[in-house]
Amino acid sequence: MNANRANEFPHRLARTRKYTLGLPHGTTVSPDGERVLFLRTGSGTDPVARLWLYEAGEERELADPAALARGGAEPAAERVRRERARTRTAGITAYAADAAVRLVVFALGGELWAVRTGGSAPFRVPAAGPAVDPRLSPDGRYVAYVTGGALHAVRVEDGEDRLLAAPEGPDVTYGLPEHVAAESMHRDRGHWWAPDSGALLVARVDEAGVQRWHLADPADPAAEPRAVRYPVAGSANADVSLHVVTLDGRRTEVRWDRAAYEYLATVRWDAHGPLLGVQSRDQRILLTLGADPDTGDTRVLAETRDAHWTRLVPGTPARTASGALLRVANDTATDTYRLLRDGEPVTPAGLQVRAVLGVTGERVLFTAAGDPAERHVWSYEPGPGCTPLTGEPGHHAAAAGGGTTVLESVTPAGPATRVLAAGRAAAALVSVAEEPAVRPRPRRLDGPEGLRSNLFLPSWHSPGDGPLPVLLDPYGGPGLRLAVPARGWWTLVSQWFAEQGFAVLVTDGRATPGPPSWERTNTGDKRDTAVADQVRGLQAAAAGHPDLDLERVGIRGWSFGGFLAAAAVLTRPDVFHAAVAGAPVTDARLYDTHYQERFLGHPAKYPEHYDRSSLVGLGHRLSRPLLLVHGLADDNVVAAHTLRLSAELLAAGRSHSVLPVPGASHMISDNAIAENLLWFELAFLRRELNAGPPAYV
Repeated sequence: MNANRANEFPHRLARTRKYTLGLPHGTTVSPDGERVLFLRTGSGTDPVARLWLYEAGEERELADPAALARGGAEPAAERVRRERARTRTAGITAYAADAAVRLVVFALGGELWAVRTGGSAPFRVPAAGPAVDPRLSPDGRYVAYVTGGALHAVRVEDGEDRLLAAPEGPDVTYGLPEHVAAESMHRDRGHWWAPDSGALLVARVDEAGVQRWHLADPADPAAEPRAVRYPVAGSANADVSLHVVTLDGRRTEVRWDRAAYEYLATVRWDAHGPLLGVQSRDQRILLTLGADPDTGDTRVLAETRDAHWTRLVPGTPARTASGALLRVANDTATDTYRLLRDGEPVTPAGLQVRAVLGVTGERVLFTAAGDPAERHVWSYEPGPGCTPLTGEPGHHAAAAGGGTTVLESVTPAGPATRVLAAGRAAAALVSVAEEPAVRPRPRRLDGPEGLRSNLFLPSWHSPGDGPLPVLLDPYGGPGLRLAVPARGWWTLVSQWFAEQGFAVLVTDGRATPGPPSWERTNTGDKRDTAVADQVRGLQAAAAGHPDLDLERVGIRGWSFGGFLAAAAVLTRPDVFHAAVAGAPVTDARLYDTHYQERFLGHPAKYPEHYDRSSLVGLGHRLSRPLLLVHGLADDNVVAAHTLRLSAELLAAGRSHSVLPVPGASHMISDNAIAENLLWFELAFLRRELNAGPPAYV
């Protein structure tokens, strides 16, 4: 790689939002398989997403926000901030369709818009106020939406608006998810239509008992602090209940033992009635409940227990057309997450099921893999059994309807979206994303006891050329693997650091996605186990690659990876010589209930677990260079984590650096800051590891 291409990479990475702009995403397939909806920005540097339709082999733009924007009032809702952070785009970030995928609705600048897939222009649907999370009724006649914490339904034909549920106080909302549901339980919505379009299931959230935090911007002292409700570990959660609300205003509460099962984890309403999953506070019991929409009575359809914690699997529970119950459970005898149909496993031992993507008739589409570094699309149907739909190494997902399946894949060659329709040649949804200037060159390393690593070396380096300083670049925590056979943005960053003269090692340790026992090895200790696996991965890599200089080892990371980087220099300074820690959780007691208590238990019962999983209290041990980076507007891992650790380090007389980023949330979205942060990290690591500039050829 030449110097110019390497030097332009941080700029292009930031402008392309990590090379995600221009990629098709958010696909929906109509039940007859004839229409595919998706989102895509206008180019690889345009952050504004548009709504598109693929039909009869052709793509057609349905809605362009630039042509619709009228400066409507933006709803001040946490959901809007989360959606933008998740998608890295503006414009149309989400949409909903009717059952036939003939009509589509979306919110833009707080206004409601609709468009028919038959070819007419988008039209505005009147709303009672700035709207969030619009959902079309299956018959396409009504749009349910939330404004000011109240749930409304507006008739598309004439704009007649009905107030279905109004908050009784300032801390109550209807139709939206609470914090832990959105952040930790995969539930990003709070209302669900009945199949007959006559009623909705509606979540009522009362946050009066939840601790209130105030997030201020020190760079703008005139601005009012933003108040948020944040349930830290050991504190009260929001009081969440579920109600059947009809279009004529009748309301029936869905009843279960909410004291014993306070987490409303999953909700759906299919042809067989309401179906929900509720979880105990300690997350060791998960009940699948069926509900009577007329009386609100519930009955237990299945019970899942686990000595550590029950896993919430996206897309489950679900039911087939015949009413067979689908769920995923830990088969302890084979150490496998298996798909169950009416309680009987239908997937083989060793195939770890990750998500159910959809159910059509008796056919189930799901993701699973035997190799934990990969994710493939499978189908199951009684008779044929389990059939893999993807085989190329990588991470694959899908949406399906009728005889059409849309595969969204990220492989070593990069991302691609393919349309597979029965009786037709395979086609691809067009990508206008930019091609990266960096080409990842990962070398797969299999370490001890199941550790998996990718090693990135400079393209200009040959074995025996001389020692290379080592940079560990992990995430290393629950829910995410980085050492995978896929060209994700993180592989580009790792290779870029390699081109700067580092040997970059990415290791997925215990507690990252894998078999059930593997995922539970961090119970009671999220710090030392994770650090130990990074050390073992480093030692294994160095044993096979003598050019790795173990006297110059740095580590960088963000979020859990930031926590891991700081923990590495605090607890193992004999191995790690410098660290960059972005947005680290330094005090385990300052993160949310559902996530932390899953692994550590309740802090009142297991205080030692929280001590073993924190960085505060270790400040006096710092003896290596440490750079802390944190967005001051972060409402997920609040800046108090970095500030408290920094204060402790200062009180102990331990030199360190802090880089505060005003206005930035958990993920930095400002292009200039994101670009220059990479250069800042590089300069810090070169200085502290005595690493000179690369020897480009």
